[in-house]
Amino acid sequence: MNALVTQPLSKTVDLIRRGELSPVAYARTCLEQLDRLNPVLNAVVTVNERLLEEAAVLEKRIARGEDPGPLAGLTVGIKDVTPVAGLRTTYGSPLYRDHIPDRDALVVARFRAAGALILGKTNTPEFATGGNTFNDVFGRTRNPWNPALSAGGSTGGGAAALAAGMIAIAEGTDLGGSLRIPASFCGVVGLRPSPGFVPTYPSDYLWDTMQVSGCMARTAEDLALALEAVNGADAYTPVVQPSPPLSLVQQVRQARPEGLRLAFVRDVANIGIDPDVEATVRASLDRLAAAGVRVEEISLDLSDGWDAFMALRGLWMVVQQFNRLEHLEAFGENLKFNVKAGLKISTLDLAAAEHKRAEIRHRVLEVLKRFDLIATPSMAVPPFPVEENYPRTIGGREMKTYVDWIAPTFILSLTGLPVASVPAGLDSRNLPVGLQLVAPPFGEGLALKGAAVVQKTIPIGLPPEENILAFSRS
Repeated sequence: MNALVTQPLSKTVDLIRRGELSPVAYARTCLEQLDRLNPVLNAVVTVNERLLEEAAVLEKRIARGEDPGPLAGLTVGIKDVTPVAGLRTTYGSPLYRDHIPDRDALVVARFRAAGALILGKTNTPEFATGGNTFNDVFGRTRNPWNPALSAGGSTGGGAAALAAGMIAIAEGTDLGGSLRIPASFCGVVGLRPSPGFVPTYPSDYLWDTMQVSGCMARTAEDLALALEAVNGADAYTPVVQPSPPLSLVQQVRQARPEGLRLAFVRDVANIGIDPDVEATVRASLDRLAAAGVRVEEISLDLSDGWDAFMALRGLWMVVQQFNRLEHLEAFGENLKFNVKAGLKISTLDLAAAEHKRAEIRHRVLEVLKRFDLIATPSMAVPPFPVEENYPRTIGGREMKTYVDWIAPTFILSLTGLPVASVPAGLDSRNLPVGLQLVAPPFGEGLALKGAAVVQKTIPIGLPPEENILAFSRS
């Protein structure tokens, strides 16, 4: 894969800021990756036709001696549920097939202010509903490691585009795992930050404490650089978190394995685990221990939070779609199922859910008094065939609904704590296996430090382009 699109982002920014790398040339290289690989992967669904023009404007600013910003020239893929002014934003729904917003979402405006270039929109399930990325507008996104398999979801297009070198940063959202699932399946780093760490505006659910905005990148340091540019309170969003007192990038650069304390939980949601996934994670933990990380396996069963998450998710679905309920029967099956389930949730269900959410957060915080991070597999299964809506069984146990299999991520969403997913090795089929790292409150930097330690100890590289190109020839 072209080294220019896979080198550390800090190096790329430095070259652009010093005038040694043209933003136009860099943007062209990303587009060349897209032209070559996207026809197979279907990761980027709408390309910004003004990309090179915007890169040229940035190049002139640099030539005039202006500060181009901390993300100077880096290309960003924006999830197709996040509005971008003048760029088609469909939400993966036929109802919005030709929708073009007239203003940027706050996170997009912050990327632009930091000097980043919006390459285009990345694929997502309809209104980000589902752990496998497909919709009736654009079809299915494929996994760069094996295009016959799922890239995960709901930010699957962003993860696939990252792993294939089409973009430098993937913007996305995470309710029940939508940044962590595709990060795990595609072998990149994703962070579900605390609610309000990256403000979400505009939003159909302004006081939302369940879904968060965030990013994915190829490395923990790249992700830290991206998050620093978009973090921070905003007057229009009531759910906010202060910026970290120390630079996220500097925290990551200080990461060392020695003395890091990890509490390993084999199956946090009690749904079973694929033997190959478990074997890969355990082998990786052994390597971390040999490098100086203190690893202790503990028992932590959060499966009693299942009903709480489903109740809160049901409320979230109805609030999000409140102004579109008259179109309910026109929604895709996954979205329709979720909204109808939400309409059945009672006030008592929601009250019980809030009490359970508080209890689960407290239990996790008690563990984090003794450890720096909690480590648990991101997914209980490896990537599955892309044509399947969801895996039917895990470790021989049958899944009842299409959301059961993502319980390892959604159960941790209840805590409101920062949770990263980092590649922790390749399984017997050379597919990435992700490890979730749960940090204490305000611990986004600590989660990223832990991810950096894992990446340095267990590097997996990026998918060979030949895997993708061979699939296109088959």
